[in-house]
Amino acid sequence: MSRSLEPGIRSWLFGAILPLVLAPSSWLLSSCKSGTPVTATQAVLDSADQVLVGMTHYVTDAGLLRARVRADTAYFFSNTQRAELRNVHVTFYDETGKPTSTLTSREGTHQWRTGDMEARGNVIVIRDKDGATMKTEVMNYIQVRNQVSSDKSFVWDEPGRHVEGDGFTSDPEFKKITAKRPHGTGGQFLLPNQ
Repeated sequence: MSRSLEPGIRSWLFGAILPLVLAPSSWLLSSCKSGTPVTATQAVLDSADQVLVGMTHYVTDAGLLRARVRADTAYFFSNTQRAELRNVHVTFYDETGKPTSTLTSREGTHQWRTGDMEARGNVIVIRDKDGATMKTEVMNYIQVRNQVSSDKSFVWDEPGRHVEGDGFTSDPEFKKITAKRPHGTGGQFLLPNQ
């Protein structure tokens, strides 16, 4: 036995429920109109030839392992022979294959042809032997020279020494650091061209 709802209850239910059903779709439509526009960076990433999730890449020089590059996501561009990386983790190795330091950053660029890399966004390098840290916003690695550098301000902390400056050049082990306009406490730092 079926009973139909009285006209007053039916119109009340229709009036109360219909807006709740339609509201999410109107929110969706309004957010599409006023939402965040696609940025130029996103458009470039959307044009990648390949996208890898959970990438690991080994950088070698004359058969020697120099670095292991890992990223949550890698966007590969064949025409420019580069990869744009997100959530980067790089381990550097010495000539004996021993890890010397570890770099983390929000993003980076890896040039396939040269092996050069650039890390950007909250770049932190930790030296393995004593936990010394280098912090900056941008850091470059030149494979041919096996050298890291930055032209941005940095903070270097190691046992007994705290140094800040406007840029630096170093080996990946941070044994010999040449700093631009350094100031700090403890120890010695090389000035450029010294």
